[in-house]
Amino acid sequence: MVQVNGGVLAARQLKRCGIDTLFGVVAGPMIELFSGGQSEGLRVVGCRHEINGGFMASAWGWQKRLPGIMVAGSGPAVTNCVTPLYVATESAMPLVVLGGSAFSGTTGLGGFQELDQISAVRSVCKWTGRVDSTERIPEWIHLAVGKALEGRPGGVYLDFPGDQVGRLVDDEDVVFRTAPEISVPHPDPDVVVRIADLLSSAERPLILVGKGAAWSNAGPAIQQLVDFGIPYVCAPMARGTLPDDHPNFANAARSQALSGADVILMLGGRFNWIFGMGRRFAPDATLVQVDIEPEELTSGAPVSLGVVADARATAEALASALSSASSLPLAAGWLESLKQAARRNEAAVRSAEVDDSRPINPYRVVAEIREALPRDAIVTAEGETTMGICRAMLPSYVNRSRLNAGTTGSMGVGVPYAVGASLAYPDRLSIGVLGDYAFGAAAMAVETAARVGAKPILVILNNEGIAGHLLQDNMLPAGSPMIASLLPARYEMMAEMVGGHAEYVEAPEEIRPALGRAMAADKLAIVHVRVDPKAFRIGGGNYLQ
Repeated sequence: MVQVNGGVLAARQLKRCGIDTLFGVVAGPMIELFSGGQSEGLRVVGCRHEINGGFMASAWGWQKRLPGIMVAGSGPAVTNCVTPLYVATESAMPLVVLGGSAFSGTTGLGGFQELDQISAVRSVCKWTGRVDSTERIPEWIHLAVGKALEGRPGGVYLDFPGDQVGRLVDDEDVVFRTAPEISVPHPDPDVVVRIADLLSSAERPLILVGKGAAWSNAGPAIQQLVDFGIPYVCAPMARGTLPDDHPNFANAARSQALSGADVILMLGGRFNWIFGMGRRFAPDATLVQVDIEPEELTSGAPVSLGVVADARATAEALASALSSASSLPLAAGWLESLKQAARRNEAAVRSAEVDDSRPINPYRVVAEIREALPRDAIVTAEGETTMGICRAMLPSYVNRSRLNAGTTGSMGVGVPYAVGASLAYPDRLSIGVLGDYAFGAAAMAVETAARVGAKPILVILNNEGIAGHLLQDNMLPAGSPMIASLLPARYEMMAEMVGGHAEYVEAPEEIRPALGRAMAADKLAIVHVRVDPKAFRIGGGNYLQ
């Protein structure tokens, strides 16, 4: 008879769930989970802060199509996980936080770091639970993983009272669980015919591709649909669901597509602020929305037909129905008008892309990155000016290869997302293109990356502030101290500090060689580019509109 503690049981169940990596900040009462993970053959990534660890886990999970696992101590360690849980739930990324809590015999008496942690995290989670016995830890892990993963993915929290973690139990008294095989919901065949009729009779059809389509691996099925002649627009983190060089990709004419379409099919996305709450469409447009969650079909958008189904299954059924339609290809004139609009929009920034000015134009930096990236690169973009430019200019060609601030617009995700993605797929380039404020929000994660062997390239576009100097100069009283602007710090030195590769760039002609050396270094790299703090996004405006 062998006795094991709760940390070993948790690790064994995680392995049965297909998870081989866990992230966390080492702290009581959860040290046995780190020890158990290591002894059971999991890769244990020790982080310096729970926010960064949670974001690393989220990015790893998004890439692997599994829940990321974050282990936290008690009290403040768990409250530090509220932001990653909120971002994961709102951005539909699977994340499981395993949080330690006060020992049962001390609750109500002012125990160490005593807190009603379930209440603290409940509003940002899909589901919460509390371990009630060491023997049931595998079952609780099974529940948490399933809740995070199935339906719309999101954040879940599982509370571990300290006395349950270190307690020894006979391993023969423990039952481990196996995940069930779950079929995806398919659309009503009659509804499929109705949608196919709407698309085939439309003058200006449009498909919107959301993160749910990326999650369900719907790209090949959607490609069959758009190959009938239908243009499509991707949500920011759905880029790459279909390769961005598909001829019907219309993100470069996004405003024209959204306002001009007469039939719009949303696959796996929400009509939230990213799509203008559904208020940017033509007044007479017919909206069809496909989502795995029924409540999403009631929103600010005037949805005419809602379908509760998996995006991939629906796209496959629609492609089959449209293949028998008589009026194909669809809407050639509409598609060509969007291509012309895209060419005009792209031409409007072309001079900025080749600008040789000093300080460097940020469009020039992103253009150089675009030309240097391999097709399978995992791209993370974060920052006010920087992320906006990257959304317009950087392509993605592989499913779930794009990460950014997401539905919540959370600052501080860029560095840990790039690290987590690098750990998920070490043979692919993970690159973070970040503003200096965005980098600084999570800068110490570079030490974690170097220590655990992650090799992201972090390109910092240093415009010395939030939106460069635009907020400092135009929205604060004259003569204000540096509030929205920042010091021109030498960020690349943080790579040198941990044995990584460092580049400092001040001239446009230095950008490409610096990127090449960083890619060849085969280690964590920071490419620090000084850009014009007065530069702004061309055609920018309020990103919330």
